[in-house]
Amino acid sequence: MPVFEAVAILLAGLAAGTINAVVGSGTLITFPTLLAFGVPPVTANVSNTIGLVPGSVTGAIGYRRELAGQLPRTLRLLTGSVLGGAVGAVLLLVLPAGAFEAIVPVLILLGVVLVVFQPRLSRWVADRAERRGTSSEHDAWWVWPAVLLTGVYGGYFGAAQGVLLMAALGIGISQGLQRSNAVKNVLAAATNGVAGVLFIIVADVDWRVVGLIGGGSIVGGLLGSSVGRRLPPLALRVVIVVVGVVALTAFLLR
Repeated sequence: MPVFEAVAILLAGLAAGTINAVVGSGTLITFPTLLAFGVPPVTANVSNTIGLVPGSVTGAIGYRRELAGQLPRTLRLLTGSVLGGAVGAVLLLVLPAGAFEAIVPVLILLGVVLVVFQPRLSRWVADRAERRGTSSEHDAWWVWPAVLLTGVYGGYFGAAQGVLLMAALGIGISQGLQRSNAVKNVLAAATNGVAGVLFIIVADVDWRVVGLIGGGSIVGGLLGSSVGRRLPPLALRVVIVVVGVVALTAFLLR
């Protein structure tokens, strides 16, 4: 692997780890980067999922203060993320590669659209959470099924998984968004982790890619959890959207 390619993948992992800790959608950075260097789509998705696990873990650790008092809720929702992630990973492995290549542009487009409309979605979620107050101890009944379905999506591809989780948690749980973001990081780490274990056992993994993305994402997860919330959100969205559009265009022109 050329030095330039290795450095680019490492930096993509760093950016993805940072973005995932703050919002989500880091896959829209790493996945297109791998495609640009000629990594086959399924191998890129598998290796990317495994590589982002360490960054998800460090991001969750960085939000440990916001996790205080949420252990029962987090453990309950973790069952949905783990089950969903396993189902999504199996779907990726059993569906033919051609089906994945046909679905990827749709998934990238979905991720880009979610990122574009994220400010409006975030404002709506924040207003909803404020109206509901922060004293209720009961979550909406549909939060667990929503986490399960998001886990399926995350195990299959994962781009904008964090945005989907924040929408579900922010609307269905009466608490501040930072506390919901802490739970989101744990759930995303669980989804990527269970999918990664299955991929290691049965899938074609590029371990050079895993190592580079993993190393970058570890630092990115720590960075995102500590200072990422102060980064200009518009700049982050612009980068993600540009990379996503480039990836979508490249896929359609193959």
